[in-house]
Amino acid sequence: MRCPICKKTADNGPANRYRPFCSERCQMVDLGLWAGGEYRIAGKPTDDREHPDDRRREQKPGAGSSKG
Repeated sequence: MRCPICKKTADNGPANRYRPFCSERCQMVDLGLWAGGEYRIAGKPTDDREHPDDRRREQKPGAGSSKG
């Protein structure tokens, strides 16, 4: 397999502790790209302060049920 950063051949076996990268350097370069916002995951933007669990905690028991 090829290293996603430098494109050199990288061992994909368990002996390569940096896989899928060829070296620690390439692994750190990739981490820096993620941390710097260079990579994006497609999807609807969300408010960083909002977490789905927060909305569940705010709802009172029985809220949203339409039993009448």
